[in-house]
Amino acid sequence: MALDAYVSSVIFGYMLVVARIGSALMYMPAFGETQIPVRPRMAFALVLCAAIYPVTPIQAQMPDEPMLMLSMLGAEVLIGLWIGLTARVLLSAMQFAGYQVGQVSGLANAFGPALGSFEGATLVATILILGAIAAIFATDAHHLILRALLDSYAIFPPGHIVAGGLAQQIVKAGSHSLYIGTLVAAPFFVMGVVLNLGMGLANRMMQQLPVFFVAASILIAVGLFVLAAAIPSMLEFFLQDFVDWLGDFRL
Repeated sequence: MALDAYVSSVIFGYMLVVARIGSALMYMPAFGETQIPVRPRMAFALVLCAAIYPVTPIQAQMPDEPMLMLSMLGAEVLIGLWIGLTARVLLSAMQFAGYQVGQVSGLANAFGPALGSFEGATLVATILILGAIAAIFATDAHHLILRALLDSYAIFPPGHIVAGGLAQQIVKAGSHSLYIGTLVAAPFFVMGVVLNLGMGLANRMMQQLPVFFVAASILIAVGLFVLAAAIPSMLEFFLQDFVDWLGDFRL
């Protein structure tokens, strides 16, 4: 093989790795946060792809047809985007849980900056999102993310893609995210039912009691207390589910 042909094949193989890993890191929790400047994220992705390129099953071979080259790059980009977006959908479970906690505890109108969540997010949702991202780094789960990206070549071989299976899995990820968010916020649902039932009975017994004025402050105080007590378990539950998904990319 001529030197120029070999160099072109190596560069094309590197482009295939960048197409998958770079696309996944674009939306991957902890690595794809919008608060990180674009240039450092791109530099990290390029260096990471160069580091793992020798251990990937990507062969240094340049296709003869331009359409085949484009189809291979498109397939790798699609797989990478699926991995990153599915992980982001799973992270949105904490966003959903934070919104539900805010509704129950009377903090739904306390808006905060949209750090990794939707615009106009509540403070509780922002806290849970930031807590989940911090927990990923604190528990070294970001190493598992990088390992999972490398193992994705065993689950999704280069050049082989099943679009129907990917669409089905991302739909399952959406429903699973709602399920996880509901489970995480379950203690606050119980708290809301108990407190509202108690305030309703108190209003029946003492009709002159300004129940809405009293209930609001009690809900906020008890909600913050329950949040402080339950947030470690909430983050641990989400993190365990997220790590399990990284093992095989299936729900």
